[in-house]
Amino acid sequence: MATRDALWGYRDAFGDAFGRTYFRRFGPGVAASVGLGTYLGEPTPAVDDALRETLRLGIESGTNHVDTAANYRCGRSERIVGEALRDADVDREAVVVATKGGFLPFDGERPDDPAAYLRERFVDPGVVDPADLAGAHSLAPGYLEWSLDRSLDRLGLETVDCYYVHNPETQLEARSREAVYDALEAAFETLERRRLAGDLGAYGVATWDAFRVPEEAERYLSLREVLARANAAGEAVGPDDDHGLAAIQLPFTVHMADAFTRANQRPPDDPHGEPISTLEFAHEAGLSVVTSASLGQGDLAADGSIPAGVDARLSGDTPAQRALNFARSAPGVTCALVGTTDPDHLRENVAAGTFDPLGASAFDAVFE
Repeated sequence: MATRDALWGYRDAFGDAFGRTYFRRFGPGVAASVGLGTYLGEPTPAVDDALRETLRLGIESGTNHVDTAANYRCGRSERIVGEALRDADVDREAVVVATKGGFLPFDGERPDDPAAYLRERFVDPGVVDPADLAGAHSLAPGYLEWSLDRSLDRLGLETVDCYYVHNPETQLEARSREAVYDALEAAFETLERRRLAGDLGAYGVATWDAFRVPEEAERYLSLREVLARANAAGEAVGPDDDHGLAAIQLPFTVHMADAFTRANQRPPDDPHGEPISTLEFAHEAGLSVVTSASLGQGDLAADGSIPAGVDARLSGDTPAQRALNFARSAPGVTCALVGTTDPDHLRENVAAGTFDPLGASAFDAVFE
C-alpha cells in the first residue's frame, strides 16, 4: 500500500522538475496530477510489452498514479501494471495503484462467443446470479469480492490504494435508481469490510455519464445520495462511523466539461439547495476527482483540436500538454489520467506537469 512517507519521499525526489501543484493530496500523502491510464490497446503480447515499458518509464519519471480495471484489455492490463511496478526502480509504497470492478472480464483475449463465455465462466459456476446482471455488469457483493481477489492476484499485490465501483450507472438499464443506490450501499459495505481487512486503502466510484448528465437524464446518479450510502455503509461495518469513499472518476476535457459547467448535484449539506456542479460538490465533500479520457482518447493531441480561444490560455508546448493542463486546471481535480504505449508520448504527457495550470479565476474565464 502507498504510505505517507513514501509518497512524500517520491514528491521530494521529483518535485523540483515540475510546476506548482503538480503533486496533489491523494490518499495518505500526495501523488502526481498526471496519471497513467491502461484502458486502450489491443489484448496482444506486443501491446503488453509496450505498455509495460511506458508504465515503468512513467513511474521512474515522476508520475506515480496508475489506474487500471479488471476488464481492461481482457484482464491483461492489471497483470502488466503489476509487472511494471516490480520492474520500476521505485518502491511500490511510493505509487498509488487503483483498479475497478463491475464489468465481467474476459481472460486474456476476446472469446469467439462472448455470451457463451460469460455464461460458462460466471453464471454456471455461481460467480454471479443472472438476476444481478445488467448486460455484463454486476454490483453484487459476492461478485465484487471475487473480482477484487482476482485483481489482487493479477496485480501481484496485497493491497490496492483505491478500488472503484465501475460505471454503476450501467445498472440503471435493468433496475430503478433506488435499487441501484441500494446495490451501491451493499457494495460499499463489502468494500468497507475489505478496507478493514487491509485489502484496499480506500474506494471510489468510476463513472462515464452518471455525474455529468442532467438530473432528469436516465443515466444520472446523485452524488449526494451515493455519499449518503457510503456513510451508511461505514456506520454499519464500523468500528467507527467513518467511511472509505475517497474518490470519484469521470471524463473531463475541453469538449466534455460538464462536471464543471453543469449544476446537477444538490449540495452535501442541503438536499433542497440550489444545484452545484459535480466538481464543486466533490470539493465540499472532500472527495478526490480523477479525470479519465483527458486527451479525448487521443483526439485532443491533434493541432486545432482545442478551441483557439481556450488553447491560447493554456500552457504547454504541444496540444496534448495543453489538453492535459486544461483538465489539471479545473478546480478540485486531483489527477488527469492519460494512457499510451509510446515512450515519446509518455515523455510528452509527463512533461505537461512542468507547466503551471491555470489559476481558478483564469479557468473560470475560459467559460465566460
